[in-house]
Amino acid sequence: MSSQASLDKMQLRQNYRNLWHSDLVSTIRTDTPYCCLALWCGPCVSYLLRKRALYNDMSRYVCCAGYMPCSGRCGESKCPEFCLGTEVICCFGNSVASTRFLLQDEFNIQTTKCDNCIIGFMFCLQQVACIFSIVAMIVGSDELSEASQLLNCLADVVYCTVCACMQTQHKIEMDKRDGVFGTQPMSIPPAQQMSRLDQPYPPTVGYPPPQPYGQPQPYGYPPPQAQPYPPTGYPPQGYPPAGYPPQGYPATGYPK
Repeated sequence: MSSQASLDKMQLRQNYRNLWHSDLVSTIRTDTPYCCLALWCGPCVSYLLRKRALYNDMSRYVCCAGYMPCSGRCGESKCPEFCLGTEVICCFGNSVASTRFLLQDEFNIQTTKCDNCIIGFMFCLQQVACIFSIVAMIVGSDELSEASQLLNCLADVVYCTVCACMQTQHKIEMDKRDGVFGTQPMSIPPAQQMSRLDQPYPPTVGYPPPQPYGQPQPYGYPPPQAQPYPPTGYPPQGYPPAGYPPQGYPATGYPK
């Protein structure tokens, strides 16, 4: 990958919006046993994580995941397992960073400001330790040489700790990808229906179809059954009563 392409990729990575499932500070608490394993067996863990990031398909392997100038020029297609083993032993830091970039580009994961500060502090401490070692060698002072050795030890401890946290972070992210946190792997959620101005009213999305009149509705009371008219048994038997109207009604001669 050329320098300009690498620069463009880094700028594109800054626009990612997804976040890691666990940040660097929380990885020790989230998965303490794996963090300890990554601290003491860093190259082995890096090998397993890269292979898992490639979905266990080593035919897809490229040295340093294609992020270095030597990528694709080391005969990876002939013996990918041997090349990956050489990478994690001889270039351990690059192997961890390459797996990180691979996951970030696959899932559009951004690096938080806190993670950037931790990684930047690790690099700055290593540079300062290197400068102190050079100055101590030039000056020849025993006190300065001891100080540089202490600083180198501190830089190595910070380096190993941060790399272990990053590898644990990668493992947690792939656990989420492979469905370890749930019963099924991650899948794209279905699109939600949203109301728009061009939809008819009343809305038809998400509502049951209207029932025809006379059939029970899903909610409320059903309409009463239709009764024949006039109702059965009307008028009642024996109506009007016998002897009604009375004889001589209306009265004879009643003025009209």
